Amino acid sequence: MTDPVQPSLQAFLQRAEALLARVETLLPPVLSAPDWQAAAAFRYRRRRGVPVLEPVRHAATIRLSELLEVETQKQRLLQNTEQFVSGRLANNVLLTGARGTGKSSLIKACLNEFAPRGLRLIEVDKADLVDLPDLVDLVAERPERFVIFCDDLSFDAGELGYKALKSMLDGSVAAASDNVLIYATSNRRHLLPEQLKDNLSYTHQPDGEVHPGEAVEEKISLSERFGLWLSFYSFSQDEYLAIAAQWLRYFSVPEELIAAARQPALVWALERGSRSGRVAYQFARDLAGREGFNHV
Repeated sequence: MTDPVQPSLQAFLQRAEALLARVETLLPPVLSAPDWQAAAAFRYRRRRGVPVLEPVRHAATIRLSELLEVETQKQRLLQNTEQFVSGRLANNVLLTGARGTGKSSLIKACLNEFAPRGLRLIEVDKADLVDLPDLVDLVAERPERFVIFCDDLSFDAGELGYKALKSMLDGSVAAASDNVLIYATSNRRHLLPEQLKDNLSYTHQPDGEVHPGEAVEEKISLSERFGLWLSFYSFSQDEYLAIAAQWLRYFSVPEELIAAARQPALVWALERGSRSGRVAYQFARDLAGREGFNHV
Protein backbone atom coordinates (compact mmCIF):
# COMPACT_ATOMS: atom_id res chain seq x y z
CA MET A 1 0.00 0.00 0.00
CA THR A 2 1.39 3.44 -0.99
CA ASP A 3 2.19 5.85 1.83
CA PRO A 4 -0.08 8.95 1.24
CA VAL A 5 2.56 11.19 2.83
CA GLN A 6 5.12 10.46 0.13
CA PRO A 7 3.27 12.07 -2.85
CA SER A 8 2.46 15.11 -0.73
CA LEU A 9 6.08 15.51 0.35
CA GLN A 10 7.31 15.08 -3.20
CA ALA A 11 4.87 17.69 -4.48
CA PHE A 12 5.95 20.09 -1.72
CA LEU A 13 9.62 19.65 -2.61
CA GLN A 14 8.90 20.26 -6.28
CA ARG A 15 7.02 23.46 -5.47
CA ALA A 16 9.85 24.57 -3.17
CA GLU A 17 12.46 23.98 -5.88
CA ALA A 18 10.39 25.91 -8.40
CA LEU A 19 10.03 28.79 -5.92
CA LEU A 20 13.78 28.86 -5.23
CA ALA A 21 14.49 28.91 -8.96
CA ARG A 22 12.22 31.94 -9.36
CA VAL A 23 13.84 33.70 -6.38
CA GLU A 24 17.35 33.07 -7.77
CA THR A 25 16.43 34.95 -10.94
CA LEU A 26 15.63 38.00 -8.80
CA LEU A 27 18.93 37.96 -6.91
CA PRO A 28 21.71 40.28 -8.14
CA PRO A 29 24.31 38.47 -10.26
CA VAL A 30 27.56 37.60 -8.52
CA LEU A 31 30.93 38.80 -9.81
CA SER A 32 33.08 35.84 -10.86
CA ALA A 33 36.86 35.78 -10.78
CA PRO A 34 38.58 35.87 -14.18
CA ASP A 35 41.68 33.97 -15.21
CA TRP A 36 44.21 36.14 -13.39
CA GLN A 37 47.02 34.74 -15.55
CA ALA A 38 45.38 35.91 -18.77
CA ALA A 39 46.60 39.52 -18.52
CA ALA A 40 48.10 42.17 -16.27
CA ALA A 41 45.23 44.60 -16.86
CA PHE A 42 41.48 44.02 -16.57
CA ARG A 43 38.32 46.02 -17.21
CA TYR A 44 35.28 45.88 -14.97
CA ARG A 45 32.06 46.03 -16.98
CA ARG A 46 28.37 45.28 -16.64
CA ARG A 47 26.95 43.41 -19.61
CA ARG A 48 23.15 43.24 -19.53
CA GLY A 49 23.33 43.73 -15.80
CA VAL A 50 25.91 40.98 -15.24
CA PRO A 51 29.24 42.14 -13.72
CA VAL A 52 32.33 40.82 -15.48
CA LEU A 53 36.09 41.31 -15.27
CA GLU A 54 37.54 41.20 -18.77
CA PRO A 55 41.27 40.71 -19.39
CA VAL A 56 42.83 43.41 -21.57
CA ARG A 57 44.52 41.38 -24.30
CA HIS A 58 46.35 44.30 -25.91
CA ALA A 59 47.35 46.67 -23.11
CA ALA A 60 49.34 49.85 -23.77
CA THR A 61 53.06 49.09 -23.96
CA ILE A 62 54.28 52.54 -22.94
CA ARG A 63 57.37 52.62 -20.70
CA LEU A 64 58.41 55.13 -18.06
CA SER A 65 61.47 56.15 -20.09
CA GLU A 66 59.19 57.30 -22.92
CA LEU A 67 57.44 59.93 -20.76
CA LEU A 68 59.29 63.25 -20.71
CA GLU A 69 58.87 66.53 -18.81
CA VAL A 70 57.00 64.87 -15.91
CA GLU A 71 60.04 63.68 -13.99
CA THR A 72 58.91 64.81 -10.54
CA GLN A 73 55.48 63.21 -10.90
CA LYS A 74 57.07 60.08 -12.35
CA GLN A 75 59.45 59.64 -9.42
CA ARG A 76 56.75 60.13 -6.80
CA LEU A 77 54.34 57.68 -8.42
CA LEU A 78 57.16 55.21 -9.00
CA GLN A 79 58.18 55.37 -5.34
CA ASN A 80 54.59 54.93 -4.12
CA THR A 81 54.03 51.95 -6.42
CA GLU A 82 57.36 50.41 -5.41
CA GLN A 83 56.30 50.58 -1.76
CA PHE A 84 52.95 49.00 -2.60
CA VAL A 85 54.38 46.13 -4.65
CA SER A 86 56.97 45.48 -1.92
CA GLY A 87 54.21 45.01 0.65
CA ARG A 88 54.91 48.28 2.45
CA LEU A 89 52.49 51.09 3.25
CA ALA A 90 51.49 53.25 0.28
CA ASN A 91 48.86 55.84 -0.59
CA ASN A 92 45.91 56.10 -2.93
CA VAL A 93 46.85 58.61 -5.63
CA LEU A 94 44.97 61.40 -7.40
CA LEU A 95 46.64 62.75 -10.55
CA THR A 96 45.15 66.08 -11.60
CA GLY A 97 45.86 68.85 -14.07
CA ALA A 98 45.93 69.86 -17.71
CA ARG A 99 44.57 67.43 -20.27
CA GLY A 100 46.99 65.41 -22.35
CA THR A 101 49.94 65.83 -19.98
CA GLY A 102 50.55 62.14 -19.28
CA LYS A 103 48.42 61.33 -16.23
CA SER A 104 46.89 58.12 -17.56
CA SER A 105 50.03 57.17 -19.48
CA LEU A 106 52.08 57.37 -16.29
CA ILE A 107 49.80 54.86 -14.55
CA LYS A 108 49.96 52.49 -17.52
CA ALA A 109 53.75 52.79 -17.62
CA CYS A 110 53.90 51.92 -13.90
CA LEU A 111 51.86 48.81 -14.60
CA ASN A 112 54.33 47.72 -17.27
CA GLU A 113 57.21 48.39 -14.88
CA PHE A 114 55.83 46.33 -11.99
CA ALA A 115 53.64 43.69 -13.67
CA PRO A 116 56.48 41.10 -13.52
CA ARG A 117 56.45 41.57 -9.73
CA GLY A 118 52.73 40.88 -9.39
CA LEU A 119 51.09 44.26 -9.98
CA ARG A 120 47.69 44.10 -11.66
CA LEU A 121 45.43 46.92 -12.84
CA ILE A 122 41.63 46.95 -12.91
CA GLU A 123 40.01 49.80 -14.83
CA VAL A 124 36.62 50.85 -13.49
CA ASP A 125 34.35 53.48 -15.00
CA LYS A 126 32.93 55.99 -12.54
CA ALA A 127 29.40 54.71 -13.26
CA ASP A 128 30.44 51.29 -11.90
CA LEU A 129 32.10 52.53 -8.71
CA VAL A 130 28.97 51.55 -6.78
CA ASP A 131 30.25 47.97 -7.15
CA LEU A 132 33.65 48.83 -5.69
CA PRO A 133 33.11 46.91 -2.41
CA ASP A 134 32.30 43.70 -4.32
CA LEU A 135 35.39 44.14 -6.48
CA VAL A 136 37.63 44.68 -3.46
CA ASP A 137 36.18 41.58 -1.78
CA LEU A 138 36.91 39.51 -4.89
CA VAL A 139 40.64 40.31 -4.89
CA ALA A 140 41.19 40.55 -1.12
CA GLU A 141 42.67 37.06 -0.78
CA ARG A 142 44.74 37.13 -3.96
CA PRO A 143 48.56 37.22 -3.72
CA GLU A 144 48.84 39.92 -6.42
CA ARG A 145 48.76 43.66 -5.73
CA PHE A 146 45.88 45.50 -7.42
CA VAL A 147 45.58 49.10 -8.58
CA ILE A 148 41.97 50.08 -9.26
CA PHE A 149 42.22 52.70 -12.01
CA CYS A 150 39.56 55.39 -12.50
CA ASP A 151 40.31 57.59 -15.51
CA ASP A 152 38.98 61.12 -16.04
CA LEU A 153 37.17 61.08 -12.73
CA SER A 154 34.61 63.70 -11.75
CA PHE A 155 31.12 63.54 -10.34
CA ASP A 156 27.86 65.39 -10.67
CA ALA A 157 25.89 66.00 -7.49
CA GLY A 158 23.99 62.91 -6.39
CA GLU A 159 25.93 60.28 -8.33
CA LEU A 160 26.02 56.98 -6.44
CA GLY A 161 29.63 56.18 -7.28
CA TYR A 162 30.77 59.24 -5.32
CA LYS A 163 29.63 57.83 -1.98
CA ALA A 164 31.06 54.37 -2.71
CA LEU A 165 34.48 55.76 -3.59
CA LYS A 166 34.49 58.14 -0.63
CA SER A 167 33.70 55.31 1.79
CA MET A 168 36.30 53.00 0.30
CA LEU A 169 39.06 55.61 0.47
CA ASP A 170 38.45 56.42 4.09
CA GLY A 171 35.63 56.10 6.56
CA SER A 172 33.93 52.82 5.73
CA VAL A 173 33.57 50.02 8.27
CA ALA A 174 34.70 47.63 5.51
CA ALA A 175 38.09 49.08 4.57
CA ALA A 176 39.95 48.08 1.44
CA SER A 177 42.36 45.17 1.84
CA ASP A 178 46.12 45.73 1.96
CA ASN A 179 46.57 44.53 -1.62
CA VAL A 180 44.38 47.26 -3.17
CA LEU A 181 45.10 50.90 -4.02
CA ILE A 182 43.06 53.39 -6.02
CA TYR A 183 44.77 55.53 -8.68
CA ALA A 184 42.51 58.15 -10.29
CA THR A 185 43.05 60.89 -12.87
CA SER A 186 41.04 64.06 -13.26
CA ASN A 187 41.28 67.39 -15.03
CA ARG A 188 40.27 69.16 -11.83
CA ARG A 189 41.46 68.89 -8.24
CA HIS A 190 37.99 68.98 -6.67
CA LEU A 191 36.01 66.09 -8.09
CA LEU A 192 32.56 67.59 -7.57
CA PRO A 193 31.38 70.66 -9.54
CA GLU A 194 31.82 73.94 -7.69
CA GLN A 195 29.23 76.69 -8.08
CA LEU A 196 29.21 80.37 -7.28
CA LYS A 197 26.48 79.93 -4.70
CA ASP A 198 28.79 77.70 -2.64
CA ASN A 199 30.78 80.81 -1.73
CA LEU A 200 27.77 82.10 0.19
CA SER A 201 28.33 79.38 2.80
CA TYR A 202 31.69 80.80 3.89
CA THR A 203 31.73 82.33 7.38
CA HIS A 204 33.88 85.29 8.41
CA GLN A 205 35.31 85.33 11.91
CA PRO A 206 35.92 88.51 13.96
CA ASP A 207 39.69 88.03 13.64
CA GLY A 208 39.42 87.99 9.85
CA GLU A 209 39.65 84.23 9.33
CA VAL A 210 37.47 82.69 6.64
CA HIS A 211 35.95 79.21 7.10
CA PRO A 212 34.29 77.21 4.31
CA GLY A 213 30.74 76.06 4.80
CA GLU A 214 29.39 72.54 4.66
CA ALA A 215 28.74 72.62 0.90
CA VAL A 216 32.36 73.50 0.16
CA GLU A 217 33.72 71.04 2.73
CA GLU A 218 31.73 68.24 1.13
CA LYS A 219 33.08 69.03 -2.33
CA ILE A 220 36.74 68.98 -1.28
CA SER A 221 36.45 66.04 1.11
CA LEU A 222 36.74 63.35 -1.59
CA SER A 223 40.00 64.75 -2.98
CA GLU A 224 41.43 64.95 0.54
CA ARG A 225 40.94 61.22 1.00
CA PHE A 226 43.65 60.51 -1.56
CA GLY A 227 46.92 60.38 0.34
CA LEU A 228 49.08 61.49 -2.59
CA TRP A 229 48.27 64.31 -5.02
CA LEU A 230 50.28 64.69 -8.23
CA SER A 231 49.70 67.87 -10.24
CA PHE A 232 50.36 68.17 -13.98
CA TYR A 233 50.77 71.45 -15.84
CA SER A 234 50.66 72.68 -19.42
CA PHE A 235 53.95 72.32 -21.27
CA SER A 236 56.11 75.19 -22.48
CA GLN A 237 57.05 75.38 -26.15
CA ASP A 238 60.45 73.79 -25.55
CA GLU A 239 58.93 71.00 -23.46
CA TYR A 240 56.34 70.32 -26.15
CA LEU A 241 59.02 70.13 -28.84
CA ALA A 242 61.12 67.78 -26.71
CA ILE A 243 58.14 65.45 -26.32
CA ALA A 244 57.37 65.58 -30.04
CA ALA A 245 61.01 64.71 -30.82
CA GLN A 246 60.89 61.82 -28.34
CA TRP A 247 57.84 60.32 -30.05
CA LEU A 248 59.39 60.78 -33.48
CA ARG A 249 62.41 58.78 -32.30
CA TYR A 250 60.00 56.17 -30.93
CA PHE A 251 58.60 55.83 -34.46
CA SER A 252 62.16 55.48 -35.88
CA VAL A 253 62.17 58.85 -37.66
CA PRO A 254 65.78 59.92 -38.53
CA GLU A 255 67.35 62.83 -36.64
CA GLU A 256 67.56 65.08 -39.69
CA LEU A 257 63.79 64.85 -40.17
CA ILE A 258 63.23 65.44 -36.45
CA ALA A 259 65.29 68.64 -36.63
CA ALA A 260 63.24 69.82 -39.63
CA ALA A 261 59.96 69.01 -37.85
CA ARG A 262 60.15 71.78 -35.24
CA GLN A 263 58.13 74.34 -37.22
CA PRO A 264 55.47 71.84 -38.42
CA ALA A 265 55.12 70.63 -34.83
CA LEU A 266 54.44 74.18 -33.63
CA VAL A 267 51.88 74.74 -36.38
CA TRP A 268 50.20 71.47 -35.44
CA ALA A 269 49.93 72.61 -31.80
CA LEU A 270 48.67 76.06 -32.83
CA GLU A 271 45.90 74.53 -34.93
CA ARG A 272 44.75 72.50 -31.95
CA GLY A 273 45.14 75.24 -29.38
CA SER A 274 47.24 73.02 -27.10
CA ARG A 275 50.87 72.04 -26.50
CA SER A 276 50.06 68.86 -24.61
CA GLY A 277 51.90 65.56 -24.70
CA ARG A 278 48.90 64.03 -26.45
CA VAL A 279 49.09 66.61 -29.23
CA ALA A 280 52.84 65.97 -29.58
CA TYR A 281 52.16 62.23 -29.89
CA GLN A 282 49.47 62.80 -32.52
CA PHE A 283 51.82 65.02 -34.53
CA ALA A 284 54.55 62.36 -34.40
CA ARG A 285 52.14 59.66 -35.60
CA ASP A 286 51.02 61.83 -38.47
CA LEU A 287 54.53 62.74 -39.63
CA ALA A 288 55.90 59.21 -39.19
CA GLY A 289 52.96 57.78 -41.11
CA ARG A 290 53.31 60.23 -43.99
CA GLU A 291 57.06 59.57 -44.22
CA GLY A 292 56.60 55.82 -44.08
CA PHE A 293 58.25 55.16 -40.71
CA ASN A 294 56.99 52.94 -37.94
CA HIS A 295 58.00 51.79 -34.49
CA VAL A 296 60.34 48.76 -34.60
